[in-house]
Amino acid sequence: MTKNIRISLYILIPILLWMISGFFVSDNKEIEEVKNELFTVGTFQSNAVKYQPTIKLKATSQSEARVNVRAKTSGEVVKIGSKQGEFVQKDSILCSLGIVELNRTEVKAPFAGFIEQIVKPGNFLERGQVCATIIQLNPIIFSAEVPEFNINKVETGQNVTIKLITGEIIEGKLTFVSKSASPSTRTFKVESQIQNKKGMIRDGITAEMIIKTNQVNAHKISPSILLLNDNGKIGVRSVENNKVIFHNVTILEDSESGLWISGIPNNIELIVQGQGFVEDGQEVLINRL
Repeated sequence: MTKNIRISLYILIPILLWMISGFFVSDNKEIEEVKNELFTVGTFQSNAVKYQPTIKLKATSQSEARVNVRAKTSGEVVKIGSKQGEFVQKDSILCSLGIVELNRTEVKAPFAGFIEQIVKPGNFLERGQVCATIIQLNPIIFSAEVPEFNINKVETGQNVTIKLITGEIIEGKLTFVSKSASPSTRTFKVESQIQNKKGMIRDGITAEMIIKTNQVNAHKISPSILLLNDNGKIGVRSVENNKVIFHNVTILEDSESGLWISGIPNNIELIVQGQGFVEDGQEVLINRL
């Protein structure tokens, strides 16, 4: 190798090395600039758990039966067999009428129950007039109305908790779910039949009925991470492979500790900070909280 060639190489090699290093530095700078341009979101790894949603309804107790017991003939009430508020057995004598037709002088209870109203001795009853009103309190029925958007979650046999306005708490089951909505309210009637042997639960008392629906996989989130997409659907945003994804959700229950939702994968990296500043498909940086 001649001296001139060696000299030329000494000059060219450093120049080439400088140019190559400058190329990679330039590329690194561009990559760094791209990274700096990406938006950073705060995320949280959420894992679904088994959750039993509840539906809370206003309920009212009602007697199993309420009957106006009527006189089968006319006559003066000469004697009553029970007082108002007393419990009577089936076929107990309620009223005795002073008439000649002996087989029709006694008005009897058609079933065991409590006397709600009864005529006083000395009153004259025409045939068909009411001698007494009797109510059957065992079992007692609690009825409520389920909004149509919740009716697909309700079925007979589900466990219910009934909280009386007087403070008592009763456990039972759903015994009836209507197949037809009320035309005026668009709600469906549901009932829970409760044993009431001592008649302690009164007819017409108000209560809260809590229906325990079937278990589902659900996530508990803060309401603050909910948002609407461009189509007006409510949901949450997550990150997968550094790309933003929007998920429609179903709100199961709003509890004191957070919202219970379903409709998203069991294991998901939810965006909890910055979800309102990114779009679907956008590439982002992640700050796991």
